Amino acid sequence: MVHPAPGSRPRNASLATRLGQSSVAARLEDEMRLTAAELADSVAQARLRVAAARYKVEDEVRNTAGKLKTRVRKAADEARAKFGDDARFLKSWIDSPGRTGAVAPSSPFLAKRMASYVDPLVEGPVVEIGPGTGPVTEALIARGIDESRLVLVEFAPEFCELLRGRFPRATIVEGDAYALSKTLQGHLGEKASAVVSSLPLFNRPPAERSALVNDAFDNVLQPGAPFIQFTYAMVSPITRKGSGLKSQVSDWVLRNIPPARVWVYRRSKP
Repeated sequence: MVHPAPGSRPRNASLATRLGQSSVAARLEDEMRLTAAELADSVAQARLRVAAARYKVEDEVRNTAGKLKTRVRKAADEARAKFGDDARFLKSWIDSPGRTGAVAPSSPFLAKRMASYVDPLVEGPVVEIGPGTGPVTEALIARGIDESRLVLVEFAPEFCELLRGRFPRATIVEGDAYALSKTLQGHLGEKASAVVSSLPLFNRPPAERSALVNDAFDNVLQPGAPFIQFTYAMVSPITRKGSGLKSQVSDWVLRNIPPARVWVYRRSKP
């Protein structure tokens, strides 16, 4: 007996049988095509998701790198400015130690302490004497004093030029702070709400220090306004006995070289 080869249709298979087998094969072929298409679509979607994720990661890396570059650049600029200010102060001290009185600018901590005694809500200009490179000026602005209210009296021409660049809306007066009211003539439209001093008062005789403070209270400051002065010394830079001044002193600002204290003077009411 002869058996048909595997997979072959029997010769005597009916037409319906042959058509049925052909229909099943066609359906299988269609399903295989659909499955292959769905698989290809899934692979394409997966590739798109991977590409989107990679782009997002690359974009975040670019943004992070950009921010890091900006921070590094800003830190470098600040460092250059800081070292530049230190060099300017040192040169000024070498050229004229009696005029500058310090080998480095006031630290941000001392500047902030000095500015804390100025009330930004009290109207009127704020006069700063001996601002140097401007650390106390920056602290006053951070305290809430509008830059346009600041009147900066500086003796050194090189510091005046620097201040004009850093604080373009402030009034920069080049002149002698020890002749304060005369130096300020034409620059004050009204009495000041505070005088903030970084002058090296101990480089001058007691009589000159007292004359400066009395000039400020008589001709520059509005009633009740403070005269604020820092010092490295243990004692008050202004003679208090018989001065008619009330005073208060801060604790030591240790994060300054050298450590310093802030004295605040007000004229006693008659």
